[in-house]
Amino acid sequence: MSGYVPTKGEIVRDRLRERVGRVMDREGACFQLRPLDGGVEWDVDPADIEPVPVSAALRDSVAELNRHSGRSL
Repeated sequence: MSGYVPTKGEIVRDRLRERVGRVMDREGACFQLRPLDGGVEWDVDPADIEPVPVSAALRDSVAELNRHSGRSL
């Protein structure tokens, strides 16, 4: 998505890794994203970031929590 610049705290999708995360900061040319349930941040090129609708962010967050819990609903 050309020209899209996320804000700190926004939930976005890393298209390259097919992961959803929260924007924590920007360092140089990359943004740092953190998984919605916490954990280690990863760097993302701005060209690989796209906005995520709230409903999709919640769905992905629940799916991630289910994976970590070892059970699904």
